[in-house]
Amino acid sequence: MASKTLAMAHMHTDYSSLVASLKACTIHKDLYKGTIIHGNLLKLGLLRRTPILGSTLIAMYARCGALDQAKKVLEELPVRNVKAWNALISAYTHHGYGKDALKCFEMMQDEGIFPDAFTFGSILKACGMIGSIKKGEEIHQEVLHKGLLQRDVVLGTILVDMYARCGKLEKAEKVLEDLVIRDVISWNTLISRYAQQGQGESALKCFEKMQREQVSPDNVTFISIVKACGTLRELEKGKQIHDEIIRNGFKLEKDVVLGTAIVDMYAKCGALARAREVFEKLLVRNIISWNALICGYAQQGQCEEALKSFEQMKSEGLSPNAITFTCILKACGSTRAFEKGMVIHDDVVRKGLLEKDVEVGNSLVDMYAKCGASEKAHRVLLDLPSQNIVSWNALISGYTQQGQDEEALHCFQQIVKAGLTPNAITFTCILKACGSMGDIHKGEIIHNEIIRKGLLEKDGILGTALVDMYARCGMISKAQQVHDELCLRDVVSWSSLISGYADQGLGEQALNCFQEMQEEGFSPNAFSLVCVLNACSHSGLVDEGEMVYFNMSTGYGVMQSLEHHTCMVDLYGRSGQLEKAVVIIKKLPSSDHYPPIMGALLGACQKWWDVRLGKLAFVEAIQLDTNNTAAYACMANIYTGSGFQEDTENS
Repeated sequence: MASKTLAMAHMHTDYSSLVASLKACTIHKDLYKGTIIHGNLLKLGLLRRTPILGSTLIAMYARCGALDQAKKVLEELPVRNVKAWNALISAYTHHGYGKDALKCFEMMQDEGIFPDAFTFGSILKACGMIGSIKKGEEIHQEVLHKGLLQRDVVLGTILVDMYARCGKLEKAEKVLEDLVIRDVISWNTLISRYAQQGQGESALKCFEKMQREQVSPDNVTFISIVKACGTLRELEKGKQIHDEIIRNGFKLEKDVVLGTAIVDMYAKCGALARAREVFEKLLVRNIISWNALICGYAQQGQCEEALKSFEQMKSEGLSPNAITFTCILKACGSTRAFEKGMVIHDDVVRKGLLEKDVEVGNSLVDMYAKCGASEKAHRVLLDLPSQNIVSWNALISGYTQQGQDEEALHCFQQIVKAGLTPNAITFTCILKACGSMGDIHKGEIIHNEIIRKGLLEKDGILGTALVDMYARCGMISKAQQVHDELCLRDVVSWSSLISGYADQGLGEQALNCFQEMQEEGFSPNAFSLVCVLNACSHSGLVDEGEMVYFNMSTGYGVMQSLEHHTCMVDLYGRSGQLEKAVVIIKKLPSSDHYPPIMGALLGACQKWWDVRLGKLAFVEAIQLDTNNTAAYACMANIYTGSGFQEDTENS
């Protein structure tokens, strides 16, 4: 009897030490030692007698990532209870194998084992992970039937997250509102999902509801709300949240994630001085915080500052990542920093990023295209391991900006051959090329393709490009028809139509369009007024042009620019009123005398053979640009037309 008691005590000691050791292996992810303990458990036969050891062993293998072994342990257990199944199901979910988790759940139910709250939590996570809304809704009904939501806030939060992950954010919010207990974690779940999916206004509304319920926000809440403010470009709201964060005692200089979120918010809102101020106070600056600042500068057009920050970041010992390179290449393209872009290209190649990140490759193509190195951009694109429509669009856009329209059309043919689907940006660039070349046949083919895809109903810019293409090809009646049929008309589409009438010398029709545009509620902008003044100039409508020009600031709220002054000089010049043209130029500061305005005056002098004024205009034009060959040719024509052949030879 005594020996039996001693044996049981010994077994109990072994059992206790083995469980403790097994849990230690789980915590430290010690698969080797855990496997040895598994062997000892088998020798002692403890797995057959102690079910809890099975679930502990499964958890150990799962924690170490040995999911096949965890599954094998479960299959070999003589008795499988809900804890053992939960260990495997949660492991599959944790490691991202949602479908396997659902299969285990079905097998568990087939064995007649009833799930508990933990099981349902794991399965709802799996449903959210794989977007299985139908299964998620079934589990929701079962949870409601068992009354589990009334006492389990964690399960309620997981349910909210499942609907949010499946894109059913309104349903997620309804579930949250129906929960008996709502804490900061459940609110954060919904707010963060709204922010991540770009629904900033909904995130802010949830935040306000949460505050009305007197639930105190934590740093996770503020990170999501600050992100929402950045997405919405809500600078004032962002400032209020920033102040609230400080009032709540959060130390931004110590919280790099929250501090970075605020830097990013200010940068997206264009408040780069504030962004820099917050950034400089961070005690720890990581690659994410640097990226927020650099990308902010690049997106707001402050590309020199982006490049300076890039160099400063490297001097602090941080290595740029794909996001950094994408933003800094954008800055190089915007500033035409070709040499700097080539250096960065070498860095990208050394890091092997072109093989891993398509966005970096696209940015590289775009940078070279913007720098005017279209052939280099084309070679880079062809060398990319994977090409998408974005990379081709960058190249095509570069070709059209450089006036290489044939090359742009050739790229379009390559896209079609490669089986890629052109999008609105592709078609917009190609229509521009067709308009520049006057290729109405190709333009009409593109038009039909756009209609077939139903793109005009969604994209106003594409509609404008179509109007512009027909107008440039001289088919102004077709341009008018397309414009009339657009679902989305704006001041830009109206301006394209007005410009088309102007180019055809149809000033009255251009003015009618200008009037209709205003009747539709669109206020003229600087560009539309240039188009109208050009129309008046080409059609000799001096009185109408003067009315528009002199009423710009008071009638339309647009300040006169050099382009508008040039249009008026051209208008007066074409109509022979050279004195009025000179009056406009004399009113301008000398710094505003630039080649186009002097060219317009020279052109007028040539038309009316005004040698005296032509000489004055010629001298100033040459001072502005000594290589202005057009000015020399124009002056020679003035002399020739006026009979001053000797002066022509001496000039």
